[in-house]
Amino acid sequence: MRARGGDRDAVEALLQRCLPSLKRWAHGRLPPSARGAMDTGDLVQEAALHAVSRLDTFEPRHVGALQAYLRQSVVNRIIDEVRRVSRHPVPAELDADTPSDDSSPLEIAIAAETYDRFRAALMTLTPREREVVVARVEMQWSLADIAQRLEFPSVDAARMAVTRALRRLAALMPASTP
Repeated sequence: MRARGGDRDAVEALLQRCLPSLKRWAHGRLPPSARGAMDTGDLVQEAALHAVSRLDTFEPRHVGALQAYLRQSVVNRIIDEVRRVSRHPVPAELDADTPSDDSSPLEIAIAAETYDRFRAALMTLTPREREVVVARVEMQWSLADIAQRLEFPSVDAARMAVTRALRRLAALMPASTP
């Protein structure tokens, strides 16, 4: 009760009485996979600091209430640490020959060149052909959508218009220079 009132000596006496047995109790409870930067002693210390900061709201209902509160706090911290570790993969050395998933600067340059050639060739198509190619390639509309939205008489008519426009576009695109 004196510790709840802010008496530092009482808080220190409580910690000196509770921490050794809590450390013994907690020893070995943190799984080896979760022992990285955090060990059992750190968890006990965190639990004790949390309990000290919450002493004003803590109500001891029996003799071992603080010890039980601290044990539960340590268990909660262990669960949190196990969850934290399970969210992150185990660090592993990367082989120097492992390729990156990112595009290389060369691939980026080739894609940009290809897109520029595509845009230039697209501008030489008729407006109707350009409309069909943009709908199919850039907007990724289905043939049924193209037929409906661009008012083709049937889906087959839309398919033929798309096929012809794409063939003409491919013929108009200049080959890339090495």
